[in-house]
This record gives sequence, structure tokens and C-alpha cells, in this order.
Amino acid sequence: MISAIAVAQVTTVRCGECADPARQGRTSEESRAVETAHESAEPRDSASRTTVGVVRESAGGERRVALVPKIVATLAQRGVDVVVEAGAGENALIPDSEYEQAGARIGDAWAADVVVKVAPPSADEVGRLASGRTLIGFLAPRNEDNSIGALRDAGVQAFAMEAIPRISRAQVMDALSSQANVAGYKATLLAASELTRFFPMLTTAAGTVKPASVLVLGVGVAGLQALATAKRLGSRPTGYDVRPEVADQVRSVGASWLDLGIDAAGEGGYARELTDDERARQQQALQDAIAGFDVVITTALVPGRRAPILVTADAVASMRPGSVVVDLAGETGGNCELTRPGETYVSGGVTIAAPLNLPATMPEHSSELYSKNVLALLELMLDDEGRVAPDFSDQVLADSCVTREGA
Repeated sequence: MISAIAVAQVTTVRCGECADPARQGRTSEESRAVETAHESAEPRDSASRTTVGVVRESAGGERRVALVPKIVATLAQRGVDVVVEAGAGENALIPDSEYEQAGARIGDAWAADVVVKVAPPSADEVGRLASGRTLIGFLAPRNEDNSIGALRDAGVQAFAMEAIPRISRAQVMDALSSQANVAGYKATLLAASELTRFFPMLTTAAGTVKPASVLVLGVGVAGLQALATAKRLGSRPTGYDVRPEVADQVRSVGASWLDLGIDAAGEGGYARELTDDERARQQQALQDAIAGFDVVITTALVPGRRAPILVTADAVASMRPGSVVVDLAGETGGNCELTRPGETYVSGGVTIAAPLNLPATMPEHSSELYSKNVLALLELMLDDEGRVAPDFSDQVLADSCVTREGA
């Protein structure tokens, strides 16, 4: 779903970029952004400029970075100073030199007016934020164990990317969706890798191999991407969700729709929590259906709650040996009764995988997409002079701000 950008020869060379190996391979779009950033010498005193800090992620396994050089160049063009912590982009394969070429400087990013990051800050990181600063990132505001209280006590104004409202004009800022796309894609590749059978149908001199059957439970952004990727790999995908209105979306990517007769559509595009009776009927119906599939990919989440159990131990036992379950809800307990978050193991011949933070396994594109989400939010909160001046009458800013002016 990420369009490839053709690499074009760039004839204009500035700032000695031709001598830097990192310069080679940059797309024409990126080069123009960098050159524009170098050309825009703002007359405004640099001391009055807003500074945006890009910090190095400290969470285990986190390889993404909050801003990529192309977006840094865009901010520099607007007169915003960008400070990048040394090595911030290293795990996303972006050297410090590329940030410098884009107009940033390497330094203490935590001292910036606005600090942008990916994962929620640790207690130590909250301590590095001075009162009056602004933080943008994933902050897990609905989780019981979060840093919101500490940020409030520290006087930090914080914006949670997960709290961006699901309205049309905010789609460009929807980091949950951009990262879920990556997770859904990678989940299908993981399933194909673990499966002991082919995904596509093969017709050979030795005979015909039937395509694998794939069931995706939970058809949000991740689920739709998983279905689309499974279809592109040649399998026979089927989608299920408790929101019957998404059936047309499932069919639009070439997948079949599994109808169990349960409607649990909730607010904001999410599913509501099922009643005990609905849950019992759902689990029994799914157990009967799951036995016929080679792969089951689960993505069902209820905001602020434990993930619902969709795949019971009995359902796993009914699957053919060699089959695969990939559970994308492992971070909130998992959709499979046998899930071990962060582990991949075999139960009764069925491989059960519950990977955590799949977007971090594709840091280049994940970071690129996330950067565009962050840029869109930044542009909404900066005034014409490039200063932080959020208008809280705007729904996007009001909803996403979880601590306001230290209050």
C-alpha cells in the first residue's frame, strides 16, 4: 500500500552533499526538500525560533524514529529549528549526517520546545522534560500503567497520537492506522513463513497444490491489510468482524466475508465489548469455522480493555497440524486463549505466534509514515511564525492533548 517513488537523477548539488555516501540513492522528492531547506535562510533570529527535538528511542526492540530527514527539511523550510539526538535514526538505518544535510543539528533534543518520539517515555525520560515543554508521541493514555500523571506533574503539555479523533481531516495524522497497516502486512508474511504449506495455488508437472485458506479476525486497518496481503500472496482470504458494515471493505480487497450473525458496532469506528451471551455464541461459531482454515490472523481490540478471546484452545486443537495462528493483540492479552505475548511456539502441531510491536520490524517505512503523521499534527499547532500556539477549540488538538499546560 506504500507507493514506490521513482529515483531520479538530481543535477543540483549543494553543501558538499556529493561527497557523502548517504546522499546517494536519495529520491528527487527528498533532494528537493533538502535543497529548499538549505536555501531558506530565515531572517528571523534563531533564538526566537521554535525548536523540535527528535530523541533516540530507548524502549527495547523499538527501531523507529519520530521524524525522518525529509520531514526535518520541511520543518526547516518553515523556520523551525530541529535538534536530533545523536544516533536517533540509527536503528531505522538513518545516519546523523542525513539529518544534518536536511537542516537539523545534532544535540540535546530533550531541551527542545517540542519533543517528538514514538514509544511512551520512561520515568527517566519524563525527568528530562522541563516544565512548559510539549511532548508528542504514543502515550498509551487508556492503559492503567502510563506516564500521563508524571507528565502532568512535570508541567509538560502532551499530545497522544492514539487520541487523534477518527474524523476525515485528521486522517493524515492517524498514526494508529499508519502503523496498523505495517502490522497487518508483516503479520501475513510471518504467517506465510511459519506455515508448512504454500500460500498460492501451484500447477506443476507433479500436480496441483491448493492455495492456503486464511481467516482474519478483526477487520480494522491491520485486518484489511492482512487480507489484502494474503490475497496478493495467492491464498484464499476470509474476513470476520462483529461490525457487519465492514463486509463491503473485506470484499473490496478480494476476500470473502464470514457472517456469524453478531452485530457489535461501537463508537468511533471501534467494536463494543460483547455481552456474555454474544461472546459464547461467537466463540462456538468461530470454533466451528476455524477448523477449516490453514492460517488464522487475529487483530481484534477493544480500546482500554483486555483483548477479547476469539480463538479458544479447542479451536486451536481443531486445526490441522502445520497450521498457524498469528495474534496481533498480544500486547493486551491476545485474541487466542493459548497466546504467549512475544513468543512463537507449537501447540498440538499448530504454530502460535504473538509478535509485539511489528511496525518496529520495518523501521524505514514505519518511521516515514509516522513522521508524516507527526508533521501534520505539528503544522496544526504551529502559528504562521512557526511558534507553538495550539488552538484548543480545534477538535483534533483538544482530543489529542492529554495534559494541558501542566494542568
